[in-house]
Amino acid sequence: MTFHQPGLDQRLVVDGLIFFCGPMALAAYYGKDIGYRIDRTAVRNAALLALFVFPFYLVGSSLPSIRAYYPMWATAAELREPGAFAAHAAKQFALVVAVETYYRGLLCVGVGERFGIKAAFISPVIYAVHHIAKPPIELLLSGPTDVLFGAVDYKSGSILPSVFAHGAGLVLLDWLVIHDPVIPPETVSSWLEWLPFAL
Repeated sequence: MTFHQPGLDQRLVVDGLIFFCGPMALAAYYGKDIGYRIDRTAVRNAALLALFVFPFYLVGSSLPSIRAYYPMWATAAELREPGAFAAHAAKQFALVVAVETYYRGLLCVGVGERFGIKAAFISPVIYAVHHIAKPPIELLLSGPTDVLFGAVDYKSGSILPSVFAHGAGLVLLDWLVIHDPVIPPETVSSWLEWLPFAL
């Protein structure tokens, strides 16, 4: 987080070096599998995980704090042009590949042979710290999300499920927040009024 960069292009370089190149170098050096595998199980679990998290992105896109924070690194006006949105989405997805390579690849699938399913519980606190500057609801959900993604990737022997669910989810979220809310914000706020922080 010390090297967090404000621009998307700068973030791609820094996160790519730290979260992608670093784990890939370690995997190559030690001859370990960190989940870069696609098979029928991984594809099935990717689809199921994406379907499971879809409602969270849909509901979240109506929250005022989420709409104020997203889209990251661009304005809604800039992203309404299809070409600009496609380029932004591709870069966002590349960031997700890097982050998932570290959290679910290196810290879960990569050490799964040694720790078993308990590997899914290695990184939730670190992952939450990665979300500390984001809206409170996202910070609250980051730890459980890390465990869920890790468990699915561990069972799949692949990081494809978390890459697809996280990447497609962020692209969907950006698309939703640059348009009118699908669910009225007051409805979502009434559902979650029991939470002890502003939505």
